Amino acid sequence: MAETVSDVGGRVRVSSASAAETGRLASHLAGVAEAGDVIALRGDLGAGKTQFAKGFARGLGVSAVVNSPSFTLMAEYSGRLPLFHLDLYRLGGAADALAGGLLDERQAAGVTLIEWAERLDGPVGGADLEVRFEGVGDEIRQIELHARTERGARCLARMRAAMPGEDQP
Repeated sequence: MAETVSDVGGRVRVSSASAAETGRLASHLAGVAEAGDVIALRGDLGAGKTQFAKGFARGLGVSAVVNSPSFTLMAEYSGRLPLFHLDLYRLGGAADALAGGLLDERQAAGVTLIEWAERLDGPVGGADLEVRFEGVGDEIRQIELHARTERGARCLARMRAAMPGEDQP
């Protein structure tokens, strides 16, 4: 299972050897998520962002199949909380996201996951929590969860408290 490398200063760094491990980490995070949380997913193509989103959806109790919404830009799912899954890969910047209506007040009722959050101008588009993925292909992924706000720090603390064991996200 994934091994916690560090947990300091509002950051948790985890190693993940498989898509299943990445999904379990995300599921634990979803279990403590609250309405209004915004989570930015950053990393190279094939780094595990969509696998994380699938695990997060499972953790929210979403029964629908979750895929990367690259062509629709945003998919909305029903679960314990509504899940708004955005994929900004095809956008040029924040102006495109705003013009496309991808960021709006409905998201305050649920959790918003933003793949390719770096497409938004500024520091990850106002996200509470930033999740960075390093590694692609068959490489072990290094996943860093970084609280960007007090809300994000509380979410990280709740996730760590809810995890079944130090080496078991």
